[in-house]
Amino acid sequence: MLVDSHCHLDFPDFASELDAVVARAGQAGVSHMVTISTRVRRFPEIRAIAERFDNVFCSVGTHPHQAAEEPDVTAAELVDLSKHPKVVAIGEVGLDYHYDNSPREAQAHGFHTHIAAARETQLPLVIHAREADADVGAILTAETAKGAFPFLLHCFTGGAALARLAVDLGGYVSFSGVLTFKNGANLREIAAGLPADRILVETDAPFLAPIPNRGKRNEPAFVRDTARVLGEARGVGLEEIARQTTDNFFTLFSKARR
Repeated sequence: MLVDSHCHLDFPDFASELDAVVARAGQAGVSHMVTISTRVRRFPEIRAIAERFDNVFCSVGTHPHQAAEEPDVTAAELVDLSKHPKVVAIGEVGLDYHYDNSPREAQAHGFHTHIAAARETQLPLVIHAREADADVGAILTAETAKGAFPFLLHCFTGGAALARLAVDLGGYVSFSGVLTFKNGANLREIAAGLPADRILVETDAPFLAPIPNRGKRNEPAFVRDTARVLGEARGVGLEEIARQTTDNFFTLFSKARR
């Protein structure tokens, strides 16, 4: 059994494709999925997808790309929305210095706001960190000192120092299809060295399809390919890495039910 800890199921054509996508995931052995919120103002659409399927859950939050669009989102609002039974995480939030689609000040403001909600609810914070290792690490260190909160570095592409810091602070690290790419050797080395109880796999669908499906629209069924490569990097088979990452999923996303 595998789980997809992070995917975006709100495809433009989801009305005709969504049932098939979830069915293919089941056929591939993927039992549970978390579909991710990128805009709080569109949360009802994400929630509706999670409500459609027993094994699909969701998060609530504002992506750093949209931080400037939703500067008025409060921790109290996130906490209130997270009371829905299918909401198992806060975010995705964080810092993206690659695209800088929102001013960095707005991204940081949203990051702190979502951390406050994660701390209050004790739901895991799903963190986007791209080319911002130092600032993400500094914020996590400072905020953890105020009070612990569960978190996940999703679609990890950062350096070893940030991965180690995350684990030291009690967090988890999730790997996407990037792990399977030819230029992913450094990521595979990082993944090999992390504790077995702190790693997860994800698709980040519809993006970053793993080899041998690179170039296609990604979907949760493909998480099996990433899991296989993660297992190879760590010297274990697919069955064992599936067991480890599935156990980690239910430990972190404790509100999701098996």
